[in-house]
Amino acid sequence: MFYSPVITNAAEAAKSDRLHLFKYVEDPDQDKLDTFVKHGGYAAWRKVLDGMKPDEVIAEVKTSGPRGRGGAGFPTGMKWGFIPKDSPKPRYLCCNADESEPGTCKDRVLMERDPHGVIEGMAIASYAIGCHLMFIYIRGEFFFCAQQIEAAMKEAYAKGYLGKNIFGSGYDLEMIVHTGGGAYICGEETALLNSIEGHRGMSRIRPPFPAIEGLYACPTIVNNVESLASVPHIINRGGEWYKTLGTEKSCGSKIFSLSGHVKRPGNYEVELGFSLKKLIYDEAYGGGILGDKKLKGVIPGGSSTPFLLPDMIDVNLDYESLVEKGSMLGSGAVIVFHEDTCIVWVIKKLIHFYRHESCGKCTPCREGTGWLEKIINRIEAGQGKPGDLEKIDDICNNIMGRTICPLGDAAVMPIQSSLKLFRDEWQYHIEHGKCMVKSDFSFG
Repeated sequence: MFYSPVITNAAEAAKSDRLHLFKYVEDPDQDKLDTFVKHGGYAAWRKVLDGMKPDEVIAEVKTSGPRGRGGAGFPTGMKWGFIPKDSPKPRYLCCNADESEPGTCKDRVLMERDPHGVIEGMAIASYAIGCHLMFIYIRGEFFFCAQQIEAAMKEAYAKGYLGKNIFGSGYDLEMIVHTGGGAYICGEETALLNSIEGHRGMSRIRPPFPAIEGLYACPTIVNNVESLASVPHIINRGGEWYKTLGTEKSCGSKIFSLSGHVKRPGNYEVELGFSLKKLIYDEAYGGGILGDKKLKGVIPGGSSTPFLLPDMIDVNLDYESLVEKGSMLGSGAVIVFHEDTCIVWVIKKLIHFYRHESCGKCTPCREGTGWLEKIINRIEAGQGKPGDLEKIDDICNNIMGRTICPLGDAAVMPIQSSLKLFRDEWQYHIEHGKCMVKSDFSFG
């Protein structure tokens, strides 16, 4: 069995009564149906079909209070409740496995090592909304993930967990695995729906929202892999149990992808409200800064979220606490930078990514990201001019909030944050034509 070379805290999860997503991910046979069932898998699916009504499933998930783990943080149960009850159209569920946010690799671990857990969550969500055909949209580069999900799907069909008249309940459910073409924009739910339909991956204007008019103009729910993988545990142990995890407003556990200049980069499942400082420095997690250097900054929720300075990291990893610090939880990708990192160089890399991944539909994003990349490249190359920083800030302000999807906002938030927190570095580049520090983001 091939596994992604990533550190997890599965041993801690296996001993914990509260962590659940990583409980069995280090078992080399967890991707096999028999092992999954031995560990309690598909019990929730049977429980649902043995007597729970769809509204009861939605109510249980609403009670538990989970919020979407893909980045938006919208309450999962509430989202399911938006499906119109009187629509004569078919309903669809789409699992968003287009994990493209730089620094994020949590969904990949779940798909590779516990694929049946993802499928079970999808099945329960499908039942709750009255769906009989569900899709999983997998990032194009995740070839092994697609293999694992497809193999698990075939096992589920063969053993009667998917297909016609499941467990004699009269409920039918089919599943389709759809791989993308590697476009970041398709992580946005409406662009994902366009891609499944065979159209170019571009975001749609809303309203109508997908729950009303989504895939093939039918009611559709789009949920993240991690969000759906939590659902069986909620059904098995109850919404009230799930509410005891995390904080009052940010319930449950969350997988954080820790990367950058740390000694033990990897994926760590912790309860929401866990200390960011502990995640970075504790020996059981990040183990401290690489080379025992000083910390310079942290991006706490994926490359599209604002920076935190060293004196800001004594903060809890939950939605509300990070907003109070001026950043966001996002996808949970924590990227750490040590003292020898040139922030201008980092921004140069990020704006190249966002300019390249812009679908081009919205003029502010299509043109603005290109202008930003040209100016930032010039500054980083030692050819900056007085007024460049004001020009960058002006362009950012004309992109922010003026695009159909959040890609424009994602592109400018780290730039604006860097101008605010590291303006001296930008100014040094312009005045001296070189980096204030060694421009090095190597990991060894």
